[in-house]
Amino acid sequence: MNITSSTVFIPGATSGIGLGLALRLQAAGSTVIVGGRRTELLQQIAAEHPGIDTVEIDTTDPVSIAAAQADLARRHPALDALVTMAGIMEPEDLRDPASLDVAERTIAVNLLGPIRLVNAFLPGLLAQPTATVMTVSSGLAYVPLAATPTYNATKAAIHSFSESLRVQLTKSKVQVIELVPPATRTTLMGQQNSDVAMPLEEFLTEVMDLLRTQPDAEQILVERVKWQRNAEAEGRYQDVLNVLSARYRD
Repeated sequence: MNITSSTVFIPGATSGIGLGLALRLQAAGSTVIVGGRRTELLQQIAAEHPGIDTVEIDTTDPVSIAAAQADLARRHPALDALVTMAGIMEPEDLRDPASLDVAERTIAVNLLGPIRLVNAFLPGLLAQPTATVMTVSSGLAYVPLAATPTYNATKAAIHSFSESLRVQLTKSKVQVIELVPPATRTTLMGQQNSDVAMPLEEFLTEVMDLLRTQPDAEQILVERVKWQRNAEAEGRYQDVLNVLSARYRD
């Protein structure tokens, strides 16, 4: 991925990692379009960060995705990078029948959303001289957090989907990158002040350094996430699972 000259669409970039990455990519020289559901928030972002473009999109709605894709095809015909950032993370007690609502909502946003985005934008990306799809999984795709079972499952599915997508696009000019964040200090699950979460700016700096120095990378792995990412291969899976489970065990 060329971070200095790409035209990048990031749905789900109105806060947290998404917005931070959008601003870092813009500062590096790329053209960036932020997508989100709330018009007033998009207007605020555009006003506070001149040069950032915005588009309204609800990634749980196929009609909204199609409309955003058509809009961006007209306004940004050089669009050559998609970052499927939109996601939610909610605790769920599987002993409670109400947890099904959380599960279904999480799957709609975290799994169906990225799949629909790739389906809608891939034809345009394939038409570019070079292009990038960046998916966003999690360290929890590799060792789960007991408090968020469906979130973990969707991120594991995103990892698997990314692997298959990369193989299917081997003969194309579209690069597939999986961004694998650790727990990061954002409002996701109220982690903005968490001592065990990585400071957001540190995470973004390391991500940008990796994108700059490893432009052909298949995964972007900051050092903090390797504790989870490599746990099974290094024979530490049960130990890491126990540590994560102890933080939230009832």
